[in-house]
Amino acid sequence: MFYWFSCFLAGLLFMAFPASGADASPIPLRGVVEGFYGTPWSHKNRQDILEFCGEEGLNAYIYAPKNDPYHKDRWREPYPKSQQKKLAELVQTADKHHLELIFAISPGQDLHYDGPEGTADRKIMLEKLEAMHNLGIRRFAIFFDDIKGMTEKSSVDAEDARNQAEFINEVQKEFRAAHEDAPPFLAVPTEYYYEDMVTGTDPKPYTRAFSEILSPDVTMLYTGNGVVTEGISDEELKQVDGLYGRSLGVWWNYPVTDYQEAKLALGPIVNLPKQETLPALFFNPMKHERLSKIALATGAEYAQDPEHYAPEEAWSRALEKQYGKLAGDMEIFASHSQRMENSWAHCGPQDAAALRREMDDFWKHWATGGIEAELDWLELRHQFQAMDDAASRLQKNLPKDIRKECAPQLNLFGELARADLQALQLLQMHRSGTHPNEMKKMLAKLKEKNNKFTAHQKTVRISDGTARAFLEEAVDYVETGTSKTTDR
Repeated sequence: MFYWFSCFLAGLLFMAFPASGADASPIPLRGVVEGFYGTPWSHKNRQDILEFCGEEGLNAYIYAPKNDPYHKDRWREPYPKSQQKKLAELVQTADKHHLELIFAISPGQDLHYDGPEGTADRKIMLEKLEAMHNLGIRRFAIFFDDIKGMTEKSSVDAEDARNQAEFINEVQKEFRAAHEDAPPFLAVPTEYYYEDMVTGTDPKPYTRAFSEILSPDVTMLYTGNGVVTEGISDEELKQVDGLYGRSLGVWWNYPVTDYQEAKLALGPIVNLPKQETLPALFFNPMKHERLSKIALATGAEYAQDPEHYAPEEAWSRALEKQYGKLAGDMEIFASHSQRMENSWAHCGPQDAAALRREMDDFWKHWATGGIEAELDWLELRHQFQAMDDAASRLQKNLPKDIRKECAPQLNLFGELARADLQALQLLQMHRSGTHPNEMKKMLAKLKEKNNKFTAHQKTVRISDGTARAFLEEAVDYVETGTSKTTDR
């Protein structure tokens, strides 16, 4: 009788006090990895992101800034006292918000494995981790990604894998023997994305050896099929787990922009596994800590319930929570800055996809004219005016620190909106055949603006395939009589 009463009471307590997001999430270790290249975050940024992670149900932060010399290039050297103090403060903040602060180190560039030098480096590594343990850090990660001379040429082999995996195993074994409170390590191999792990479907010698030798309790992170890729399907995750004979965690390179800093990644997290479970998931952010929170908040929602995660809804909720009265304006701006793409990186939703579809409809109807063309023209004018108004309000009302992070892109966004409004006027002049001199002047002015935007693409970009493209399409239509819109 007492047993059934206890069960009943437990049920009532659960309904009154449901499990927190941190307890309920199917992904045990989830959070942010400060792993981007360029200027690391400030101490204030890190304090802020730890508080944010706690509020959003994330439970871990990996300290791994690529340009921190004591993390990578000068890993053998102890941190100066001033930085040790800051790391200790971060541990305290992480504890306050129920997060693990994970310290990562990247020794691969000049690490010795054999002989007296190898013995010395293992001792130095253990001393480094011991110093971090004294600051309150309990979990550690050893990364072997992006090793100059190895990664670029994919020249790593089974011996490299054996050396690295055995080093991780030995350091973990000795450190955890001395510290019962230290959980298993995390690791990143040199071949850290699937297409670099295999030839066809067969594992390369490095990946085969690393997977066989690495201790089974070490959580390994990988980035998907590529470094920055469209997503990871359930089948792709099964494939790489089968390759390694263990469940791999994910280091997800969105919203990071260190490979294309001219653009901001302000969209939601998309295209991660729905059914397969992950032991760990870490999002690599931008150097812009405040703006990174948009994508990170959606990632936190994904981690709570991958199967039912709805990116657009999560994105709207994140904007509403973070920007309040400015959420509508921020949604317009952020919708035009989501897609990250170059010759090797492909990630994030398309920029302002709904507006792009409206533009495509406009061009289908404009050549033939009629009521549909006029209605499309009016709708685009409404949209471009809304963009301009949103840019003006954000420039005036955004908090100073956020405005500073997005100032170049926000300025360009307003300029593009106004240029597109002028492009619509140009198209009407061209159709009516009136005021030819004014039309020529406006055409020349818009071509000059287009050249200016093109010249500055290396430093600032937004809405390349939408607002930016419409200007080019309008100029081209007036000059040639046709629109070179592409399938989208």
